[in-house]
Amino acid sequence: MLLSSMQTIATATTGHPLADTAAKFVWLLPALPLLGFVVNGLLSLTAAANIGPADPSAVGHGHDDHSQESTHGAHGAHDDHHVVRHRHAALVSLVGPGVLAASFVLAAAIFMAMRGVEMHVPFISTLFSWMPVGDLHIDAALQLDPLSMVMVLIITGVGTLIHIFSVGYMQDDPGYPRYFAYLNLFVFFMLLLVLGANYPLMFVGWEGVGLCSYLLIGFWFSEQANADAGKKAFIVNRIGDFGFLVAMFLLFSNLGALDFMGIAGSADKLQPGGPLVTTICLFFFLGCAGKSAQLPLYIWLPDAMAGPTPVSALIHAATMVTAGVYLIARSSLLFSMAPVASLTVALVGGVTALFAATIGLKQWDIKKVLAYSTVSQLGYMFVGVGVGAYAAGVFHLMTHAFFKALLFLGSGSVIYAMHAAYHATHSHDDAQDMRNMGGLKQYLPITWVLMWIATLAIAGIPVFSGFFSKDEILSSVFARAHGSPLADAVWLGIPGSALLYFVYALGLAAALLTAIYMTRMMLYTFHGPNRTGEMERNHLKEAPWTMTGPLVVLGVLSAIGGFLNLPEFFTTLIPALPGETLAKWLEPVVGSATARLAGGEGHLPASTEQLLVGVAITIAVAGIVIAVTRLKPAALVKKSESPESVGLEKMLEHKYYVDEAYEKAIVTPTIVVSRAVLWKGIDSGIIDGLMVNGSAMFARAFGWVGSQLQSGQVGTYAWVLVIGAVALLGAFVRAMQ
Repeated sequence: MLLSSMQTIATATTGHPLADTAAKFVWLLPALPLLGFVVNGLLSLTAAANIGPADPSAVGHGHDDHSQESTHGAHGAHDDHHVVRHRHAALVSLVGPGVLAASFVLAAAIFMAMRGVEMHVPFISTLFSWMPVGDLHIDAALQLDPLSMVMVLIITGVGTLIHIFSVGYMQDDPGYPRYFAYLNLFVFFMLLLVLGANYPLMFVGWEGVGLCSYLLIGFWFSEQANADAGKKAFIVNRIGDFGFLVAMFLLFSNLGALDFMGIAGSADKLQPGGPLVTTICLFFFLGCAGKSAQLPLYIWLPDAMAGPTPVSALIHAATMVTAGVYLIARSSLLFSMAPVASLTVALVGGVTALFAATIGLKQWDIKKVLAYSTVSQLGYMFVGVGVGAYAAGVFHLMTHAFFKALLFLGSGSVIYAMHAAYHATHSHDDAQDMRNMGGLKQYLPITWVLMWIATLAIAGIPVFSGFFSKDEILSSVFARAHGSPLADAVWLGIPGSALLYFVYALGLAAALLTAIYMTRMMLYTFHGPNRTGEMERNHLKEAPWTMTGPLVVLGVLSAIGGFLNLPEFFTTLIPALPGETLAKWLEPVVGSATARLAGGEGHLPASTEQLLVGVAITIAVAGIVIAVTRLKPAALVKKSESPESVGLEKMLEHKYYVDEAYEKAIVTPTIVVSRAVLWKGIDSGIIDGLMVNGSAMFARAFGWVGSQLQSGQVGTYAWVLVIGAVALLGAFVRAMQ
């Protein structure tokens, strides 16, 4: 079965309309970032530039420590030395962003070629035979179809902007080449993840981005907190990856295939709604929960803010954390056959969206607000793919990449300016705490405007990008609540329709809180009086255009990105605009799965849809109004003067003490058991004590006995010989009798 399916793929690829287009160079998409990693990695092996100027009078106090934001800046550890850039910084600045820009140009060329052909069959480029073992035949093959093309454009496009931003943001860091080497390697693995034509190759990319996330989160590893954050992300993700592996084992043992085309051809062996396909999908979702930070495995992502801010923008907002959403969209055929698993995805996504949004209400670190916002928005994406609105989920993935990357990079510009001001005045205040900001719009006017665009987009205000994608998800949930296989399914005794209405309510509540905490962040950061300090204000200014330029591009995408998939109700108002462009583009990949879960109520009546849109807009506007009327930036004081929170505010500020609960319930018992049983009991007691030391003691005792028989005295030997001879004679005599 698998061999025949692979032959079919090879035939289809050879005669594919894309065979003689730019698509034949698809292997270059991941190869270019890999080349960047090799070059920058070799450059990073050379010694960094010496710290300290040759002429002491040339010492400057700019923003040379801004890149150490989570260590030097946050904890006030400043130095007075001028940092000389790495000797290869200029070359790294060309190679790092250059390979990404080249990949994006190639991706755009492939996309233009794909637009002119019918993509009913994916284009698969087989590089070599990877695992030809017995019944297991897995090729190292790359697959181009509408879904992978969308992901490639997001990864290379947004990735290029973030690489350019990093040139200015990280310019003075002594680990500059190492930073870009890690960043390029991450993009290589991410492209491998979305281009892989089978689950094992996707898993290689899946693990690779986890490795790079560990390296980049702990980039400033000399600080214990950063190193711990990297380890936390790595360990928590291993829990989810276990689920991915089990799902692959189940697929191969029951279908005999692990490539996407082979599974599609063998899916009829699975009973729709049966325990096998449900189990496979639930294990896949466990992997998604780890990688995409869903309950209960979300705890690693907020700590991941220890890495440089561009890392947060690329990995923890636009690409890696959305890998779980991509996995479900790629496996839409399987999930459409498992309504119970799909309901689980939607429910966990809805609960995560609301849960993380409540925590975002009381965070003071500007990056922590965005971190919990990311967890919440990922929950929205899982709600979309969970109810079978795969195009809507991918649509929100795309718009989220625009406005969340803008928000993270905008916060990076704020942190950059704050660090420069604090470093110039030798202040030890926290440059990431919003209580130390305020009134920054007059010093960073471009960043202020662009971040408000992103805020309006994530809040769901028309006509910004997030409005269309979020509304599409909520409308799909409401539509599936009646007349669909999901509504007819039963989840732990609860009717699917009731569960979907509950998820819809969770989505509305999360939307309200999103508008509140994002407006809160903007008010406390950019409005009201400035709390940075009188001396520091003279040093606050916009970042250079290497950093501001990418923000402008992302600002445009955040403003108009929603027009890539306008809903039907909107195009009826303005017929000249194309409708559901992205949904039509993804139709060959997810169309049949969407139709299976949509049932007979795939589209709502126009009046109902307009009512739902009105409710969503009202919720978003209400959240902004609540924040503006109730929050008073003028009454806020600096972090050093702020009173300690109490009650519910304290609980939200400490994130419901979930980390502390994990520490007491899992980490501490694990350490105790490991120390008492595994280390002292088994390792030291049994292995070292009984087996190693015990065998040594036995050997020493045996040797001592032998040594006592070897006295060296001839008389003693003679007596032993006589006694032995007498004993032998006695034995023979008894034997003869």
